[in-house]
Amino acid sequence: MKLLVVNPNTTASMTATIAAAARAVAHAETEVVAVTSAMGPASIEGYYDEAFAVPGLIRAIRDGEAAGADAAVIACFDDTGLDAARAAVAIPVLGLCEAGLSLAAMLAPRIGIVTTLARSRVPLEHLVQRYGMAGRAIVRAADIPVLSLEDPTSGAKARLSAEIERTLEEDGAEAILLGCAGMADLAAALSDAFRVPVVDGVGAAVKQAEALVALGLRTSKHRTYAPPLTKPYAGLMADFEPR
Repeated sequence: MKLLVVNPNTTASMTATIAAAARAVAHAETEVVAVTSAMGPASIEGYYDEAFAVPGLIRAIRDGEAAGADAAVIACFDDTGLDAARAAVAIPVLGLCEAGLSLAAMLAPRIGIVTTLARSRVPLEHLVQRYGMAGRAIVRAADIPVLSLEDPTSGAKARLSAEIERTLEEDGAEAILLGCAGMADLAAALSDAFRVPVVDGVGAAVKQAEALVALGLRTSKHRTYAPPLTKPYAGLMADFEPR
C-alpha cells in the first residue's frame, strides 16, 4: 500500500522526523510518502495557525490521492483539518490525536497527554471530549515551542520529561500520549525511562491506516463526509472550488 503522511506545517526538517517515525513502524510492503505543506505556518500552535494550515493540507491530500495513495495521515496532534480532509477525498484519513487516544485506551485506564504550549491545552481538551475520552485523559503542557524540539540546546526534552513525571505522579496517568508530531522520535526512550507505555500518534496512525486499507474500509460518504457541493469559491480560495 501507499501511505501519504502530510505535515500540515511548512517546516521540512519536522517532516523528516515524522517520516522516519512512520517508516520505523510501517509494514515492509508499505510505501510511506511524506510531504510538507507548501503553504501555511512554520508550526501549528493554536487556533489561528490551524486555520491557515488547512488549505495547504487539503491540497496535499488531494494531490496524494490523485497520485495513488491508499490512505493519508495528518501529522499534527491537533487533528488539523481532519473533517475537511475526510470530505475532500475518498481514501481513509487519520489524525494523530484520534489515533493515539484509541490506541492508548487499549493500554491503560488513565492517559496523560503531554503537549507543547499552554495555548494548545483547550483545543486538545475539546478533542478529548469529542473522542469520548474526557473521563480518562488529561492534557498537560510542557511550555515548549514546537520548533524548539529540534534544538538540542533548548532544554525542551528536559521540560517534556518533567511534565511526564508530573502527570504520572499528580494525575495518576498510567500511559503517556505525546501531544505533538515533533515528539515522534522520543517515544521509545521515554517509555524506557518512565517504565510506562508512551504512545506516539504518528506510529498509532500509521498502523491504524494500514489496518483500514487491509480491511478494505474507506471513509463513509453518507451525509457528514459527503463530497462538498459544487459552488463558486472567490479570491485566494478559487483553486479550492469543489468541482
